[in-house]
Amino acid sequence: MSKKFFIWLIVGIIAIQLSMALVSNNGTKANELSMGVMLQEVKSGKLKPTEISATQAFPSWSSVKAVEGQNTFVATGKLTDENLETLRAFGPTESFQIPSVFWSILGSFLPLLLILGVLIFFMTRAGKKNPIFSHGKMNLKNQKKPDVKFKDVAGCDEAKEEVQEIVEFLKDPKKFQAMGGKIPAGLLLVGPPGTGKTLLAQAVAGEAECPFLSLSGSDFVEMLVGVGASRVRDLFEQARKQAPCIIFIDEIDGVGRSRGGANSNGGQDEREQTLNALLVEMQGFNGTEGIIVIGATNRASILDEALLRPGRFDRQITVDLPDLKGREAILNVYAPKFKLDPSVLLQEVAKGSTGFSGADLKNLLNEAAIHAARKNKTTISMPDIEEAKEKIRWGRERKRAMDATDKRIIAVHEAGHAIAQAALGSKDLLVHKVTIIPRGQSLGSTMFIPQKDHLNYSKEQLEQQLVCAMGGRVAEELLLGNITSGAYGDIKSATNIAHHMVYEYGMSPIGFRNVSTLHEGASPSTLNRADAEVDVILNAQLLRTREILSKHKVELEALTEELLRVETVDGKFVYDLVQVKPPAEDAPSIKA
Repeated sequence: MSKKFFIWLIVGIIAIQLSMALVSNNGTKANELSMGVMLQEVKSGKLKPTEISATQAFPSWSSVKAVEGQNTFVATGKLTDENLETLRAFGPTESFQIPSVFWSILGSFLPLLLILGVLIFFMTRAGKKNPIFSHGKMNLKNQKKPDVKFKDVAGCDEAKEEVQEIVEFLKDPKKFQAMGGKIPAGLLLVGPPGTGKTLLAQAVAGEAECPFLSLSGSDFVEMLVGVGASRVRDLFEQARKQAPCIIFIDEIDGVGRSRGGANSNGGQDEREQTLNALLVEMQGFNGTEGIIVIGATNRASILDEALLRPGRFDRQITVDLPDLKGREAILNVYAPKFKLDPSVLLQEVAKGSTGFSGADLKNLLNEAAIHAARKNKTTISMPDIEEAKEKIRWGRERKRAMDATDKRIIAVHEAGHAIAQAALGSKDLLVHKVTIIPRGQSLGSTMFIPQKDHLNYSKEQLEQQLVCAMGGRVAEELLLGNITSGAYGDIKSATNIAHHMVYEYGMSPIGFRNVSTLHEGASPSTLNRADAEVDVILNAQLLRTREILSKHKVELEALTEELLRVETVDGKFVYDLVQVKPPAEDAPSIKA
C-alpha cells in the first residue's frame, strides 16, 4: 500500500474519534464526569440531575446533566434500568428513550462499522491506482476502434494482402461460415523492429471497424504466481464481450517463449502457466466468436511450437524491411506532415536509405525538420535530409580536439578505405564521402552507397568487402611505417566475413558443407582445417590490398593531404584521383 493510503486512513480514524467525542459531549463545554462517578455523586446528594437525554443515532449512550450550585456537570455512558430509576427520583427533564435491541446493537458496532467503511473506501481507491489490488485484471491500453486504415500503411503490400481476408471475415463472418470455413484464430506478424507490425494490426481493426484490444507480452508477467494466467482469462473474457474484435499482443515472445529447460525456476514456471492459459484460450475458439488474435515479434524462432501450430497462430506473415519502392511509398505517407522544399525528391531519399525501416524513415524526416529549424530555415532541403541520415547512421558530428599526429593517422586510415574501394571499380558500392570529422564513436568515416537492395552476395563481392575493410590498416603500413589500434573494427568485420564464407557459405576448398552445425560433434581436424581456410582467405585479400594501394600510393598521399586540408571530401574527388569512372550514384551510404 502507498504512503498516501496510510495517511488518509489515519485522517479517517481521527475524524471518527472526533465525531464520537462531539456526540458524547452533546455540544456542551461543562465539566465532564464518567457515568459511574455521576451516579455516586447523585446518590450521595452532592449533585442533582436536571436532564437525561439520548439520541436515536447512539441510543445506548445516554447523556446526564447535573448541577451543584452554579456548576453544571455532564456524564455520558450506558444506563441500566436500575440507574435510570434512581435518576428519575430527582425529577429531571427527559428526552430519553429506552433503545430497541436493533439500535442498541447498531450503536455498539457503529464505530467499528465506520472504521471498516473508511478502510474499504480507501482500499478501493488504491486498487484503481495500484496494480497489486487488481493484479488478476488485464488493463488494456486501447479498446477503441482505430482510425488507421490500409492507406496509412505503406511498404508492406504483401502483408496487407494477406490480412485483407481477416477484414472481410470481421465485416461479414457469415459468408465464411456458410462455406463451412473457419477464419484463422491467430496471425503472427514477424519482422525487424520498426517495420510497421503494430500499425498493420491497427489498420486491420480500423478497416473492419472493430475494437482493438492492445497489450504487450510483458503485461502478463508478474511476480505473483498465477497472475499471468488470470490475466489471460480476463483478457479473453473482455474480448468475448466486445466481439467481433482484435486482440493485439506486441512482443509476444515475452509470454510465448519455449517451455521447459534445465534452468527452469519459479519465474519460468509462472511464465509457463501463463503460456498454458493462452494456449487453452486460443484452442477454445470455434471460429464463430469473431475474435482474432494478432501477435507481433522479431524473434519467432524462440516461440513455443504449440503456439505456432494450426488452431492457434495458424499463419505467419513476414513484415520485412521495405525495398526501394516500399521506402518511397512510406516517405509519401509521412511527407505531407513536413514542410519539404520542392527540390526534395523522395525517390532519391528512398534510394539513399537502404536498410531503413518505416520507423527509421519517419525519424529521418523528423531529424531533418529539427536540423532545418535549428538553421532557421522555412523548409526542409536535401542537405538537411543528408545531415539527418548521417546523424542517424553514425551519430552527430563531434568537435573533438586532436593534435596533428592523430589527425594524420585518421586521414591516412580513411584514405586507405576510400582508395581501395574506388580502385576496385566495384559496381556494388560507391564511395560517397570521406571525412575525418568525428561522429558518434568514430573518429573518421568513409561512407559508401550500395547500388541496390542486396538479397545475396557473391564470393567476389565478399572479397571486395574484405579489401575495403583492410584498406585502412594497409595505408597505415605504407604511409606511416607503423600500425595503430584504429583498425580494430575493420579486423573484426573482416574476420566475420571470412568466417561466414568458410563455415556457412561453402566458399572454400572444404566445399559444400556447413561447418557451423558440426561444432558440437566435429573432429578437431575438421575445425582446424576450417580455421586454416579462414586464414587463407584473409591473407590472400590482405596481399591483394597491399598490391592495390602500393600501385596507388601517390593517390593515397594526395587524398590524405586533401583530408587534412578540408576534413571532408566527396566521392567524385576520390574517383578522379584513381581515374576510375564510378557507377551512377543512386543509393544509400554505409561506413567503414
